Amino acid sequence: MLTIAHLSDIHLGQVHHGDDGKRARRRAEQVMAYLDALPGPLDAVLVTGDLADHGLPEEYEQVAEVLASRHPVLICPGNHDRRSPYREVLLGEAPGEEPVNRPHRLPGADVLMLDSSIPGRDDGLLDEETLGWLDRTLAEGRQELPALVAFHHPPVTLHLPYVDPIRQFGEERLAEVLARHPRVRALLCGHSHTGAATTFAGLPLLVAPGVVSTVTLPCEGETEIRFDHPPQLVFHVLADDGRLTSHYRALA
Repeated sequence: MLTIAHLSDIHLGQVHHGDDGKRARRRAEQVMAYLDALPGPLDAVLVTGDLADHGLPEEYEQVAEVLASRHPVLICPGNHDRRSPYREVLLGEAPGEEPVNRPHRLPGADVLMLDSSIPGRDDGLLDEETLGWLDRTLAEGRQELPALVAFHHPPVTLHLPYVDPIRQFGEERLAEVLARHPRVRALLCGHSHTGAATTFAGLPLLVAPGVVSTVTLPCEGETEIRFDHPPQLVFHVLADDGRLTSHYRALA
């Protein structure tokens, strides 16, 4: 059995009502402290993008400090992230603008973290380089084990007027790749700042809630971004029989 914690959109460096970014950091630290205090182990903590609010090196220095954990932490960029400082500070690599895609071998599953960001834009796309990498990595991975695919932008409409115009587009190309790899069990993403569950290409698409803020549905009122909701996360449990179960948590 595989158990992972999934969070997204910590936006370190975001200034809210003149707090110099302290609120965003405090909320992310609250989530990580909760996970580090768990009595049982986690196989990984996944953070699906928008780690920094402006993509600045000093923000990524904060990210490295806040995400330091006794659990393995797996990350991918979001639309607020910038590839070169992300690579330099978080990965210890030379700066570069190519997509940041990384495979991870966990006990019982492969987890592939993809870069759906488009430099300079808020909407998302898995470009040809990334889709080719995904196809090859799934083909060359441990075929006897399931795989999870994670990225920032959801490739479907979530009925959130604030988010849907900047979702991931070109999704039919992703569906074609996934159809060739039946060992993929689910897709994990963020970006929407609200927990959601739907399907894509016949697979579960599980959206992590936001840590820094929450985006509400039209039926909840006129306010689209709420800063008074608590930080949230989700636990995904992948059983030995391949069934995936998700448990959403709000931290008061």
